[in-house]
Order: sequence, then C-alpha cells, then structure tokens
Amino acid sequence: MARTPPVTVTRVRLWRWRRNPLRRHSDAVEAWIVLACWALAVIIGGFAGLAAAHTSQSAFAERLVHVHAVSAVLTDDAARTPAAGGSYDDGRVWASVHWTDADGSAHTDRAKVLPGAPAGTRVTVWTNQADRIVPAPVTGTGADLQSALTGALVAPVAGALVWGAGWLVRGRLIRRRMAEWDEEWRQIGPRWGNLSGGRG
Repeated sequence: MARTPPVTVTRVRLWRWRRNPLRRHSDAVEAWIVLACWALAVIIGGFAGLAAAHTSQSAFAERLVHVHAVSAVLTDDAARTPAAGGSYDDGRVWASVHWTDADGSAHTDRAKVLPGAPAGTRVTVWTNQADRIVPAPVTGTGADLQSALTGALVAPVAGALVWGAGWLVRGRLIRRRMAEWDEEWRQIGPRWGNLSGGRG
C-alpha cells in the first residue's frame, strides 16, 4: 500500500499585497493596518522619546534656577561612621552646618558631609528660595545621561502602546473575517454536501 506523501505548505510572503482570488478586502485592510502600526510605533515612539528627554532636560534647568550653592561651616564634629540601615547610603553623614546669606541673615540646617570632618570645616551646600538645604541639582553630563535614559525608556513604551492599539483593531478584523467565513460556509456547506453525494 503506497503511502500518501506528506503535504508541504509553502508560505507566500506578502500575500496580502498580491492579487489573488483568495485575498479578500479585509486582508488588504489588515496589511495596511500592520504597516501603519509599525510606522506609527516607530515615529510616535521616537517623538515621545525626544519629547521626554527634552522635558527632563528642561526640568533640570528649571530646578537649577531655583537653587543656589552657598559656603557653609560645620558647627560640630561630623560622625566618623554613617548610620546603618539607611535606604540609600552614599558614605556621608548628617551634620549641622551654619551659613550667612549675602544680606547678612544667618541660617542653620543639616547637610550631608564626609565622615569625621571636624567643626569649622567649610562645605558647599545647595539651598532653595526658602533658605533650606536641598539635594544638589543634576547638571552637566549627569543631566544629559538622565535625560537620555528617560527618552530611551519612554520611546519603546509609547511605541508599544501604538502597536497594542493596532493589534486590537487587527483582532477585530480577524474576528469579523471569521464570522464572514462562517456565514459563507453556512450558505455553501449544504450545497457542497449535495454535490459530493451526487458524485457517489
């Protein structure tokens, strides 16, 4: 008994773009949607990444306007070892510092300094408009790097959202096409059975 040779299926690339009797209008629409999704995902993702990087850079520049560096003096000896158990340990310790503004007003606050620094040591601290010590602003290469990383994170997320929206539209088209096939089979199926029975 001769064996039936296995059926080989050849994938035809870009078949939705080629004229053939099996291609439906919905196939062509789906092809355009897929192409548009890829293009929009790349374009919108790129623009979103650039916009996020620019916004981040502007935020760094804006913060730099509202803070300024002052020279302060330690009022007490700094601790020799950082406190354990902190969520973020940069190796420095908190110490009390004192400084005088340009208008002569004196201020005291706590700032991060190197461990073991003796009283009277001069340190540079950053203050806001309310004369409170704030973290040093991100500037230069650090600001550029953080802005670039922000853009690099936002770009693929925006592109993925666009692609996801297109995938939902494509899914609706596929369900609609399957419903059309079911309807056509309900119409043709009985006749197909009659034709097959007539041949026997």
